[in-house]
Amino acid sequence: MFRFKPVSHIFKCTLMGISLGLAGQVFAQSALPPDYGQKIGEVVVSASRAGTELKDMTQNTTVLTKEELELAPEQTIDQVLKNQSSVFLNDQPYYQKDPTGQSLNVRGLGNARTLVLIDGLPANDAMYGTVQWNLVPMSAIQDVEFIRGGVSNLYGNMGMGGVINITTKPIADNKGEISGSYGTFNTSTLAASKELAINDVLKLRISADFFNTDGYVNQATISPATTYPQVKVVNGKAQAAPLLPGMGSESANSANYRLQGELKLSSDTDAFFNLGSHNMQNLPVGGYNFATKTTTETTFSAGASTRLNAAEKLQVNGFYENTTLWQQNVSTSGTTTAPYKITNPGYISANYNDPYTTAGASAQYTRAFSEQLIDQAILSVDGRQVAASNLTNTFNAGSGANVGTMSGSDYAKGQQQFYGVMGQIKSKLSAIPLEATLSLRGDQWQSQIPTYWIAGQSGVPTYTNVPNQTVNKFSPNLGLLFQATKELDFRAAGYQGFHAPGLNNMIRSYGNSSSYSLANPLLTPENMIGAEIGTDYRWGAGFLQLTAYTAQVKNAVYAPQITTAQAVAAGCPASVCSGTTTLYGNNQNLQSKGLELQSHFDISNQWALDATYTHTNTVLTYIGTGVDQKLNPTWTQVGGIPQNMGTIGMTYFPIPKASLTTTVRYVGNSWMDTQHQLPVPSYAVVGLRANYELTPATSIFASVINLFNRNYITYAAATTQSSYVVGQPQSLTVGARIIF
Repeated sequence: MFRFKPVSHIFKCTLMGISLGLAGQVFAQSALPPDYGQKIGEVVVSASRAGTELKDMTQNTTVLTKEELELAPEQTIDQVLKNQSSVFLNDQPYYQKDPTGQSLNVRGLGNARTLVLIDGLPANDAMYGTVQWNLVPMSAIQDVEFIRGGVSNLYGNMGMGGVINITTKPIADNKGEISGSYGTFNTSTLAASKELAINDVLKLRISADFFNTDGYVNQATISPATTYPQVKVVNGKAQAAPLLPGMGSESANSANYRLQGELKLSSDTDAFFNLGSHNMQNLPVGGYNFATKTTTETTFSAGASTRLNAAEKLQVNGFYENTTLWQQNVSTSGTTTAPYKITNPGYISANYNDPYTTAGASAQYTRAFSEQLIDQAILSVDGRQVAASNLTNTFNAGSGANVGTMSGSDYAKGQQQFYGVMGQIKSKLSAIPLEATLSLRGDQWQSQIPTYWIAGQSGVPTYTNVPNQTVNKFSPNLGLLFQATKELDFRAAGYQGFHAPGLNNMIRSYGNSSSYSLANPLLTPENMIGAEIGTDYRWGAGFLQLTAYTAQVKNAVYAPQITTAQAVAAGCPASVCSGTTTLYGNNQNLQSKGLELQSHFDISNQWALDATYTHTNTVLTYIGTGVDQKLNPTWTQVGGIPQNMGTIGMTYFPIPKASLTTTVRYVGNSWMDTQHQLPVPSYAVVGLRANYELTPATSIFASVINLFNRNYITYAAATTQSSYVVGQPQSLTVGARIIF
């Protein structure tokens, strides 16, 4: 049910994640809502692992409430998050990309370096590190917490860019809900849930949600991309047009089934469990309908929290997920120099099967102190294992869409273990209004890849003996918050973090008859050092907030082109790696600096204004031996990172229980590639949404993405013009929700 509030706005764009909340009847009042210091005092950030109030967070933190999600024109959580400052998710919904999810880049630090949780279960794909946004529909979300910057001190691996913690709605007593929507491109959603209070101890929720879309054509046919059969020369090589014969819309569908439970074991002990089954299918890049991409997944998580006494608490959690991915890649064949001639519009160049699992557990002890120098102390331990295997078959171009001869195959399996221990203390000085938080965490990363081989057309495999690895990492974090006045505070944080290489980069080799991407089982973790400073000013009708940050990443993973001799030395038969070959390595250092600005203003009790601006400067500072300086120049903006982005939104509440929201998203000029050969022009996109609560149990909405149907290319990171992608065309959606 929508509970509209006169100061609620399009999406939460605050550094401190201010959560707005008033009842619907406030529309009749003329007074402005209370000041923001009072509002955020009731909001606690669970992702901090310390129960920290928003106003006490020392890092740039945002909280999106369910009311704010209901005001957003965007219909998927990834597209809502893309409007948050320093979030690099382009204007292409996740379901138009890949069933394993969408790459998430925060603060320009690179993909797969930010942790996403759904009720404590990692939503990052265990194999690829991408985010499986399909695991949770918008209708199920209670709130979203987003801590930017290094949080390896709290979560270890994948915490270099921050953490996004998605929480689903709590279970009520015997309530049911059904919601659905339908829109452009035959896009539809349906979600239903029923909650049952079995007794005073156990509450259950059974839910299911479904998604389907015919999709739209992703490939760009507008400038700066070329159109078939024209070519574009990049770095002296003729490249095919992005849209080739046989390409079409990229349809997708998914389904999720869940059983959730909450238990009140005693007056001091609460527990929960979540069991889910998930699947998603979509077509490969280019919309070739003779190929498939499918994931099936089973998830389980459970935990308990016990209050030992008034000052002490113990929490334990565990999770497990089992995933199977089946995918077919499609390629085209033709000459490599102008004029580009298509000899086959598309053929299956590779198929691969990836089964993988992840399991983990944690325990945390929290102690509060009174009238002492230390206010709170935390001690936690955790462990996680990721295991995967990859079988890939590679094919030459055939005479028909499904015909080809096998040119090679490879198989690898491996696993990684993570063990961590964390201690944290918080102190609030009485002599001066200064709060300090110090976290110290140690992690051990272990990697074992017992099987790794590649075979050519002969079918005889070339085995690689991969030694086990053990690396210890240290991740400290020091945060300070100075409350200058009731309205003004200053904050600062310094941190260190790491990111282990994904199994995708370590065991999955793939390619076609002309190019091959070679995995590297000897990759080691990346390292990050960062810091940020910020200030927050709040008054009765709004806020103005500013954050500046800097971060350096060393040993970043990158796949440069190598020679055939180097590929053979890495274990690839010459018959397989005879064309263009790339090999992953820890061969780059990068630096990212940026500025994040957010503001909100309650113009009146019927009008609210929000605005954000993000400036990001990300450059390579070092490239390793064998990395092409021309293709990877240092001290120039890396591909896929627009330097300037901003949003502005206005919400109008004309009558009680109704709202109208309009947003404008601006993305400045950027480049797909670091050598700046593939430009992406700036663009602005307008969104619109209207909500109305018919009854306390029934709500309806209408939403438009890209209101003026602008035809534009959205930003991305790539090295060939075939990767130019159009932004989402005009998309109209209507929907309703009924509570019973």
